[in-house]
Amino acid sequence: MLHLLSNSYNRQEAVNYAHKWAFGRNPAFYDFKGIGGDCTNFTSQCLYAGAKVMNYTPTFGWYYINVNRRAPAWTSVRYFHQFLINNKGVGPYGSEAPMEKVQIGDFSQLRLDGNDFEHTQIIVSMGEPPTLDNILVAAHSIDSDNRPLSTYNIRDIRFIHIEGVR
Repeated sequence: MLHLLSNSYNRQEAVNYAHKWAFGRNPAFYDFKGIGGDCTNFTSQCLYAGAKVMNYTPTFGWYYINVNRRAPAWTSVRYFHQFLINNKGVGPYGSEAPMEKVQIGDFSQLRLDGNDFEHTQIIVSMGEPPTLDNILVAAHSIDSDNRPLSTYNIRDIRFIHIEGVR
């Protein structure tokens, strides 16, 4: 049986990437802003900067080769969540966590207007104790950096804590 060792997730590298590209676009990745939004593509890039490994499992993995060769989890809010929560193989993995347990480099997902979670951000700063006013995020689609979660019109929120990388 293959035993996969857990490596640490470099949270600061993920946050540094977020700050660098919050108001720009890394030319290595397609900009999905005009065709459904770029938020999860951006947070996947941030996660990759901290994880340094992708999961190339067809359909259910988390990877980006080019605009036409990528996993749904790379650009979809729902599939990003499902991959991280359920990943037992190579790549980053995590769990849903209460606000009190999140750290910089973790992710928040918002339900804004519809019935589904539709926006993903990376947490780049937070106060103690964490609140919607002092958890600051970076995001694409509405480009932002150091934006308080409280400035979004949130119907529901969930947090994804990154536990490690295999």
